[in-house]
Amino acid sequence: MEVNEPAVAYGKRKYSIEEYLELENVATEKHEYYQGEIFAMSGAKMAHNLRARNLLVSLTLKLRGKPCQPFGSDLRIHIEKNTLFTYPDISVICGEPMSLNNDGLNFLNPIIIFEVLSPSTRKYDREEKFKLYQDIPTLEEYILVEPEAILIEAWQINSQGIWEIKEYNDINETLELPSVAVSLELKDIYEGTQLTS
Repeated sequence: MEVNEPAVAYGKRKYSIEEYLELENVATEKHEYYQGEIFAMSGAKMAHNLRARNLLVSLTLKLRGKPCQPFGSDLRIHIEKNTLFTYPDISVICGEPMSLNNDGLNFLNPIIIFEVLSPSTRKYDREEKFKLYQDIPTLEEYILVEPEAILIEAWQINSQGIWEIKEYNDINETLELPSVAVSLELKDIYEGTQLTS
C-alpha cells in the first residue's frame, strides 16, 4: 500500500493510540499511526498489486505444512517500542501470532516483512520505515520489491545483530528466505509482466 506522505488524515491534533484504534475500527480506508499522527493510505497501481499477489501465492504454497503463515496488507502490525501501526504488503508470522492485549487485530511478531515499492513511498520504505521496523524484536528479514523492474533488496539480520543486504536483479535468480527455510523464484514473483520475457 502507499502512504501519502505527509498527508495527515485527521488534522493537526495528536491522537492517542486508543483514539486511533477507535477511528480505524470504523474507517472505510486504512491509516497508519505514528507518535500521535494518523496518515491516510491510498491504493496502488496494477504492477504493485501483481507483485504483492504473486508473493502471497508463492509464500502460501512454500510455507504449507510449516509453522509460519503469510498475510496480506489487511493485517495490521504494531511496533510497541515506537508506536507505529502499519499495514505491510506482506507479513510472515511464525508460531503463535501475538497481538496487542490479545486483541487479534494488531500483531506484534512478524519474522519477515515485504514491502512492494512505489514512487511515493520508495524513500520512506528504504529509510525511515526500515528504521522503525528494526524495533520489532522478532523481525529477521525485510524484503523490498521493485514492481516495475527486476530488483529485490533483501535485508537480513546476522548473528551479530547487524542488518546486511543482498540484491537480486536477474529473473533466473532465487530469493532465499533463511528465517523460514524457503526460497522463491524471481520468475514467479514477476509473473504476469513483460519483465519475464
